[in-house]
Amino acid sequence: MTDAKLTHFPDDLNPPRERPWFLSVLIHIALVGASIVMLYPLLWMLSGSVKDQNEIFGTASLIPSHFDFSAYARGWFGGQVTFGSFVWNSVVIAVLSVIGNVISCSLAAYAFARLNFWGKNFWFALMLGTLMLPYHVTLIPQYILFLKLGWVKTILPLVVPKFLAVDAFFIFLMVQFFRGIPRELDEAAMMDGCSAWRIYWRIMLPLSLPVLATAAIFSFIWTWDDFFGPLIYLSDINTYTVQLGLRSFVDSTGSSDWSSLFAMSSISLIPVFLIFLFFQRLLIDGIATAGLKR
Repeated sequence: MTDAKLTHFPDDLNPPRERPWFLSVLIHIALVGASIVMLYPLLWMLSGSVKDQNEIFGTASLIPSHFDFSAYARGWFGGQVTFGSFVWNSVVIAVLSVIGNVISCSLAAYAFARLNFWGKNFWFALMLGTLMLPYHVTLIPQYILFLKLGWVKTILPLVVPKFLAVDAFFIFLMVQFFRGIPRELDEAAMMDGCSAWRIYWRIMLPLSLPVLATAAIFSFIWTWDDFFGPLIYLSDINTYTVQLGLRSFVDSTGSSDWSSLFAMSSISLIPVFLIFLFFQRLLIDGIATAGLKR
């Protein structure tokens, strides 16, 4: 009689244990509770946009006693200029900033990732060092420069620097992604007679769509939400962005139109929401693969 042989399977072949049902319920309850806490300010703002002016701060309830949508019309048409003018100004500045960042930062990243030139490591380290400089450190020198150029009170100080690769974060992100693309593609293209510019345009850019989309999304959101830059350089109400336009609803004397402010704030969130809704896949791919070797 032979002894029965016991077969041992490695641990990675054993099926995972199912999570107890009560633990799953507790986890979902905790996640739902955390979501409500994080979404409450947004829901309160949306609720305040359809409440009466006197009801906004009178109760913490999200359900108004009656729905009043007049704040949307009042906020859109009630100012010296329509709120649509602020939206258009923000769109123009944001789109130009996206184009400038994508083009200039991708060119700088391609140079650091693929080309050889004198002092490459030094300039790359210097570029990374600018990430540690607060914006307020360079604010005064930049303002003096733009003032002497005659660009103050225009959108040029907010747009032109984007075409000069001033955002080191995007450069670093693209460098990491470009380094993951096999160099054999460059060598094969060079053997076929491609120049460095053609390799960048024909090979690097088509393969770098996720990281380019990530840079474009972040650039759009940061520019759209920027308040300090337009506050410094824009003084004409006709050139105000959305953030400065929202500020105009707040009156220091206490007669602020809060319902109109909340209504226009709700509208200003729509572009950012749509960006995340339609491009979240590219955003996740760009961030997840930026530091991985292929």
